[in-house]
Amino acid sequence: MSDLVPRPVNLPSAQGGGAPSFTQLAARTAALTASALALKEGLWALQRRMERDADQADQLADLCTAAEVEPKFTALITEAGAALRAVAEASGDLARTADQVQHDAQELHDAHDQEYRGVYEAVNASGVRQARPGFYRTR
Repeated sequence: MSDLVPRPVNLPSAQGGGAPSFTQLAARTAALTASALALKEGLWALQRRMERDADQADQLADLCTAAEVEPKFTALITEAGAALRAVAEASGDLARTADQVQHDAQELHDAHDQEYRGVYEAVNASGVRQARPGFYRTR
C-alpha cells in the first residue's frame, strides 16, 4: 500500500464567491507554492523508495536464479522490479513537473506582491474607508 494519502484541500475560501482580496490571493498563492513543494518532496521520496525496492527485487531474482528456483517465479520477481523502476521514473517526471508548478506559483506570488503590496499598504494606512473596487473606473 502506498504511503501517499490524499489530503483535503486547505486553501482559503473566497468571500461570497467574489474576487479575492490582496491578502486572500497572497494566501492562495502561498498555499499553492507550499502544496507544490510538499508534493515534489513526496514524489522524490517515492522515487527513492521505488528505486531501492527495484534494486532489492533484482537482488532477489539473482538469488532465486542461483538457488535454481522455478523460472516462472524468478520472472515474476524480475517483472516486479521492472514495474518498480517504471514507477520510479514516472514519479521523477511528476516531481519535475511539481517543481515547475512550485516555481511558477512562487513567481506569481512575488509578482502579485510586487504589483499590489504598495496599493494595499497605502489603502490600509490612510484610515479612510475606500470605495468599492471599480468605483473609480473611467469609461
